[in-house]
Amino acid sequence: MAETATMRPWAALCAMLVGYFMTLIDWTAVSVANPSIMTALHTDYDSVVWVTSAYLLGFAVPLLVAGRLGDQFGPKTVYLVGLAVFTAASLWCGLSGSIQMLVAARVVQGIGAAFLTPQVLSMITRMFPAERRGVATSLRGSAVGIATLSGPLVGGVLVDELDWHWIFFVNVPVGIVASVIGVWLIPVLPKRRHRFDVIGVLLSAVGLFLIVFALQEARSQHGAPWIWAMFGAGLVTMAAFVYWQAANKGEPLIPLRVFSDRNFSVSSLGVGVLAFAWTAMVLPFMFFAQLGCGLSATHAAFLTAPLAVLTAVLAPVVGWVADRSDPRRVIGGAFAVLAISLGWLSLEMTPATPVWRLLTPFLTAGVGVAFLGAPLAVTAIRNLPPELAGAGSGVFTATRQVGTVLGTASMAGFMHWLVSRQQPPIITGVNASGRGPEVVPLPEYRNEFAAAMSQSMLLPAVVALLGVACGLMLVGLQRPQKHSAAPEAESVG
Repeated sequence: MAETATMRPWAALCAMLVGYFMTLIDWTAVSVANPSIMTALHTDYDSVVWVTSAYLLGFAVPLLVAGRLGDQFGPKTVYLVGLAVFTAASLWCGLSGSIQMLVAARVVQGIGAAFLTPQVLSMITRMFPAERRGVATSLRGSAVGIATLSGPLVGGVLVDELDWHWIFFVNVPVGIVASVIGVWLIPVLPKRRHRFDVIGVLLSAVGLFLIVFALQEARSQHGAPWIWAMFGAGLVTMAAFVYWQAANKGEPLIPLRVFSDRNFSVSSLGVGVLAFAWTAMVLPFMFFAQLGCGLSATHAAFLTAPLAVLTAVLAPVVGWVADRSDPRRVIGGAFAVLAISLGWLSLEMTPATPVWRLLTPFLTAGVGVAFLGAPLAVTAIRNLPPELAGAGSGVFTATRQVGTVLGTASMAGFMHWLVSRQQPPIITGVNASGRGPEVVPLPEYRNEFAAAMSQSMLLPAVVALLGVACGLMLVGLQRPQKHSAAPEAESVG
């Protein structure tokens, strides 16, 4: 077994990416199934939104704990437990006969994904020496990019050809296969016993729950006072969590010395900015393609396919660059390319624009994103010692998730405001649930709707400029002392 762990770190990483890829595909594919779910379960829009929101909530809250549990019980064990929970919850989702049961199952599914996800980056830190982590991390980044962009296509095919239940049922055989190859190929790395920071766990869980829940409900509740109170309480609770981590003389959930590495702190902020910008970019573009240009959901999803191919093709190049280049130039330059591309895309988003002119800035933005995922991750973990791998991975992943939630909530509110300014609300009948009016843009307002989506693209463009500032704050490439990553992998059994 020791020889297998030593000679096949790439096989171990690929085995972990099977389960990781499954969670990413499921997250993006479900958005396509929402209309079918709404009709089949006889519910309304606000309720079906919770099919996605529940997953995000279940995913975000345990992330910090999951990273430390990987240190405590071993990343392989926690990964396999998370994979089993996700697979079982997927079966529960597929068998759900009511919206309440489906939402509950999605919470459990998110918890499984939260236990699984940080272990991938932690294993990269511990299996690969610092000078090889860029290529390894780029492989993980390509999985994120391909899954994010191809998920809607997978969801569309499954819904059109089979049924919405199969978006969840298909995870069961994939999860079983991922578990088998995970047991076989993933090495058992030495465990690091820690005291369990119960107060830290409670404070972080409550704080993240309050913040994420408030952000997700802000639009549907129209900014009600209790939403702001919940958000404020979440910030206060997270401040108390940080204070406790500093005051705890034992073993805090997150050793604050992880933030003494400037590149880790800045890269974690940068990945939150990237998640915000990417989420906020795709949302209005999909609405523009379908309601502004009249494309079907499947055809609109096909517009993202070239980006998935581009991400896969660029992955080896990005990894090579991340291992050898100054992160300030790579990350700052990539954020600049992303910001310029989004501004350019905003100018091109009119119903009369040919598809190729839309794809050009869209693909250019994809190049910027491709040169951000792996470089940010490898810059964050490059100088972390192995004993901080779990905590660092949890923080990095949690920051990305919060950025995703912020991007979704902010863009939804911004789009609604812009559409209200551009055109009057148009009541066309009852919605799919039969319980309320449906508001859609009529053909004569297509130009106005497209203009609103075009203007909304300026929000992620401005946010991407903050990423340029993050790039400038990084410390230049330094060759660190090799930690015990390679010997550790050799000694496992």
